[in-house]
Amino acid sequence: MAPKILCVAEKPSIAKSVANHLSGGQVHARNVPGNQYVKNYEFDFAFGPPWGNCSVTMTSVLGHLTSNDFPTQYKKWHISTCRELFDAPIITRVAEDKEPIARNITQQARYSKALFIWTDCDREGEHIGSEVRQAAVEGKAGIEVKRAIFSNTERAHVLRAAQNPVPLDDRQVSAVAARIELDLRLGVIFTRFTTLTLQALGGELAEQRIISYGSCQFPTLGFVVDRYFRVKNFVPEKFWSIKLMHRREDIDVNFAWRRHRLFDRMTVVILFERCLAARHAKVIELLKKPTSKWKPLPLTTVELQKLGSRFLRMDSQRVMKVAEDLYNKGWISYPRTETDQFDKGMDLTRLIERQTQDNAWGQYAQGLLNGAFQQPRGGRNNDQAHPPIHPVNYVAQGSLGDDERRVYEFVVRRFLACCSDDAKGESTTVEIEYGSELFAATGLLVLEKNYLLVYPYDKWESSQQLPHFTVGETFEPTEANMTEGETSAPGYLTEPELISLMDANGIGTDATMAEHIAKIKEREYVMTQGGGGAAQGEAAGRGGRGGRGGRGGRGGRGGGERSRGSGGSIQQFIPTTLGVALIEGYDSIGLDTSLGKPFLRKEMEIKMKEICAGRKSRNDFVQETLDQYRDVFVRTQQQVELLREACRKYVFGEGGGG
Repeated sequence: MAPKILCVAEKPSIAKSVANHLSGGQVHARNVPGNQYVKNYEFDFAFGPPWGNCSVTMTSVLGHLTSNDFPTQYKKWHISTCRELFDAPIITRVAEDKEPIARNITQQARYSKALFIWTDCDREGEHIGSEVRQAAVEGKAGIEVKRAIFSNTERAHVLRAAQNPVPLDDRQVSAVAARIELDLRLGVIFTRFTTLTLQALGGELAEQRIISYGSCQFPTLGFVVDRYFRVKNFVPEKFWSIKLMHRREDIDVNFAWRRHRLFDRMTVVILFERCLAARHAKVIELLKKPTSKWKPLPLTTVELQKLGSRFLRMDSQRVMKVAEDLYNKGWISYPRTETDQFDKGMDLTRLIERQTQDNAWGQYAQGLLNGAFQQPRGGRNNDQAHPPIHPVNYVAQGSLGDDERRVYEFVVRRFLACCSDDAKGESTTVEIEYGSELFAATGLLVLEKNYLLVYPYDKWESSQQLPHFTVGETFEPTEANMTEGETSAPGYLTEPELISLMDANGIGTDATMAEHIAKIKEREYVMTQGGGGAAQGEAAGRGGRGGRGGRGGRGGRGGGERSRGSGGSIQQFIPTTLGVALIEGYDSIGLDTSLGKPFLRKEMEIKMKEICAGRKSRNDFVQETLDQYRDVFVRTQQQVELLREACRKYVFGEGGGG
């Protein structure tokens, strides 16, 4: 009798897809008692040695099997007991709604030679795999455990994964277990403390059921609040500049002042008068050179979320949900990856060939196969688990829903652009001296659009061509003017900007950033508005921090630059009065270790990577982190009146509001 192998995937759709590929379509499905979504797929498959020909049962879980909580005696909400939760025991048990799934794994394991785990190949998937292992061990204590390494459900890829099982990575399991413990302890401690403290103030806060804390949510909210105050307290500052225009060959050539602008009017007046006194400008340099617009890097999760928000008219959470659906259906690769470089041995032309049948980009794909193909650029990141996001199989646009179509089209076009040549052009720069000042005019001629033909999300257009100039010639400018302007405030934080800040500061992972953003919206700590539109909800309109305006804005002196998308429709985040009060209150308690700053959470992410690399133990990491947050909690208790004052000021409009 052939030995039996129990295969377990992270979700039913993956189990069904893998079973169909391994069985060649010869599979028998059985229902699992107690759960309508999970099935057991039975078939035969020839693994490599040492397993050989086997009888296979392929089933799945629905994400995590287990949940964690404190014992019953810690369930009551009292400020006096919050500190006890730093050291209270934690109970890990199979979630009630997952018991039929765990029971199915335990029963199937009793008759199996080995457990073959097919969860997603990331830290979270590794921990879910350990939960599956625990359920299997309860059925058969000595069962052999392996996991499959795969990043998409394309048939050949699945078959290779099935022939090359590897051990479960217990370092990653430990890192996630530590994070789960810390999220529970810190979340409950600071949620209870903050809720009970602020509800006691009465008014609308007494009606607030829970004022939730999360070690990623609060820094995310902190970024929104910080930008809000930079906008609110911005003080415009006047500047002056010199504009020069010369008309030649019926072309108005605008020369930009090399100094750009100055904030001292008298200095600009003196420099401008020197220019006028000189009367003639002299061409001192003429430079023509080839130039390129680089094709994009291969697609990562963070870039998909940022660009999806900017170009696809979806928020990051929706983008990731759609991408996950496309992955589960076998159309694209695993959408949670930090890798921005393709492996040199990956057959990219085979993937391009599958796109040649499309009416929109098929002809372009064929052109790549006919000789235009170029190896993609390589970025600096490789998570050693998944390749960049790319199309795995072709699907006709009419077979997809509207959101699916847009995300799939973006992934395909990005991939084809990566396999193309850079856009080529020629730039011409004319530099002149007028009085003692330098000015320059630049023209661009796009010669070969290349990747831009298939990737409309990038823009690079020819400018008006410059007329003929000769080095050493002099001319009297047609117009010379001294202009006045003032700095403008930065825009409110957009979702692409927020994701960039989270990524740069280690807040969450590429897989969880969208969830944290959704959470602060759900908790009504922030609201959103379209670019320049009315906000959805009650804006934070009272009080304000000082010293955040004027020259200190993003981009140097003066205001920041606004992030624009197609049609100005990118959502902007504005904190609610409660959101502002929470960040202001905790910031005033301790700026360096404030719960609203990214430093503590960033350190947690770094230490989790050290666990994965084997340089730190789970226990050391947990104790170090709890000690840090225990200090924050003690200081918060001692200075809790500052948190109350922030709520009185912003939520109730007392003491300096307006």
